Amino acid sequence: MMRTLSNIFQLGVKELRTLLRDPAMLLLIVYAFSVSIYSSATAMPEALHRATIAIVDEDRSPASQRLIDGFQAPYFLPPVLTGHADMDEGMDKGRYTFTLDIPPGFQHDLLDGDTVTIQLNVDATQISQAFTGAGYIQEIINDEVATFLAGHDPDAASTVQAVVRMVYNPNLDPAWFGAVNEVINQITMLSIILTGAALIREREHGTIEHLLVMPVTPFEIMTAKVWSMGLVVLIASAFALRMVVEIGLQVPIAGSVTLFLFGAMLHLFATTSMGIFFGTVARSMPQLGLLIILTLIPLQMLSGGTTPRESMPAFIQDIMLAAPTTHFVMLGQSILFRGAGLPTVWPQLLTLAAIGTLFFSVALLRLRKSLG
Repeated sequence: MMRTLSNIFQLGVKELRTLLRDPAMLLLIVYAFSVSIYSSATAMPEALHRATIAIVDEDRSPASQRLIDGFQAPYFLPPVLTGHADMDEGMDKGRYTFTLDIPPGFQHDLLDGDTVTIQLNVDATQISQAFTGAGYIQEIINDEVATFLAGHDPDAASTVQAVVRMVYNPNLDPAWFGAVNEVINQITMLSIILTGAALIREREHGTIEHLLVMPVTPFEIMTAKVWSMGLVVLIASAFALRMVVEIGLQVPIAGSVTLFLFGAMLHLFATTSMGIFFGTVARSMPQLGLLIILTLIPLQMLSGGTTPRESMPAFIQDIMLAAPTTHFVMLGQSILFRGAGLPTVWPQLLTLAAIGTLFFSVALLRLRKSLG
């Protein structure tokens, strides 16, 4: 056991030294965790599409039902009727982008000509939806109320005004979402590239044959590449969160960075294994780049980081549950945006550990076959 651990450590140190002598890879790491994060932080938000909304109907009147029926596709998914407790819990866990509270006596006050206040809560971590969603909802409320009153009193004017409270991102600053989300994306991209390139580099330089005649096993070779490249990405992401996101862009981090980095470590266990697998399939760096492009774009686009998963077809949502990026995005947004702790994110941590173990086992089998 001690000899195995020593081999893994020494081989990992060799990988770190090789990386330090590769200026192209070092430049890529610096760019990915600095300039790329800044560029994504200034991205423009998207239009509202299939947003999730929960409604607490305390009035249960024809007027409130008409208002509920006004939230239709393609802007919104079917509204979820719920209570106050589930409304708050659902927003804290990211299930709802918008929650609307229709007060008791809503229809009565409308017909009496009184001013009615409706509470609208917005999860501003979903910046692409929240940026325009509040305006859409205000227009829907005004239109439905005006139509309802016109049926009772053609001369009646709309007296409803939604009081909007932005949660987690009160100024709707796209930099808050873009910067943190890009850190999550770069962790995935760099971990796959670095481990895959490390294995390709062994073949191109002829050092893989040297390793085969040494008293080391494929398990030790793979584990060394996983921990060394994963450590580089983990340190770079911690630096980016502190220096680029918090200090440079002035984006507040709500939760525990330590817990996020622990989740990132489990995520890196899976993605570095993916990099090793790609390194055994590709025979050159250009081939590796093509494989990564074909894999990375779907992982980033369909994991919930770019657009909410609720906006995707159901079968895509189910398929992407097998991808570590889906669970890492859920974990990262819950911790960094909403301040979630271990009691909230433990399912994602366990899932990442399980997916990582599976990916590591498959990549190890492929590596043994490739070296054999």
